[in-house]
Amino acid sequence: MKVYALLTGRGNNTLKDKNVLDCLGHPVLYYPANSASHAKTIDKKYCSSDDPKILTEAEKLGHKAIVRPAELALPTSQHVDCILHGLKIIEKDAGMPDILVVTLANNVTIKSEWIDECVKMMQQDMTISAVVPVYQDNDHHPLRAKTVDENGRLQMYEKGIKEKISTNRQDLPVCYFLAHNFWVLNVKNLLESKAEGQQPWGFMGNNIAYYEIDHSIDIHENIDLYIAQEWIKENYTDFD
Repeated sequence: MKVYALLTGRGNNTLKDKNVLDCLGHPVLYYPANSASHAKTIDKKYCSSDDPKILTEAEKLGHKAIVRPAELALPTSQHVDCILHGLKIIEKDAGMPDILVVTLANNVTIKSEWIDECVKMMQQDMTISAVVPVYQDNDHHPLRAKTVDENGRLQMYEKGIKEKISTNRQDLPVCYFLAHNFWVLNVKNLLESKAEGQQPWGFMGNNIAYYEIDHSIDIHENIDLYIAQEWIKENYTDFD
């Protein structure tokens, strides 16, 4: 069973060069790329980007470069299109993988052991369409969310709920959010489903297994970089 990794990151970001900013002596993308390199289940590694700086740093960590077309590197571009483009290049280079581990260049909250455990979950049951890390966050529970009506007044985002809802987060049903550190994808399902699975990440299909972690930190602003550094100091284990 072929298991390949695809690191994804584009250069056109609000926080300039966020994927290659210094983070405790390494570029940000070092952490997902290095953890993929340490994962025992991954056979080959690739990096998809439009940015030469990202591709150069990834190549230092054993990732083969895939130059992403400009139309797939816009702020409005969809991640699935980048993944499908990457798979076409990968197929020509090494054949189509059975499992693709997509790592995201701006998220350092990742460990090789997490990757291996998620890959093994899928290997044991190939009816699974994806295995994804999630984290609990009842502070941002959908039952607490609001929207604005035509009169400019707040209304419940989830309409039609008549029962009383506790203001205490611990009283609410457990709420999970998808982590944007890595995703383990069943390639056959991805190609056959045409990305029409569970929204908004339809490429993950409808039979999605989860792997719970404590935190996931996407770097979009300088404050995120600071928080990421603190997480690395306390948690990161895949240093060379």
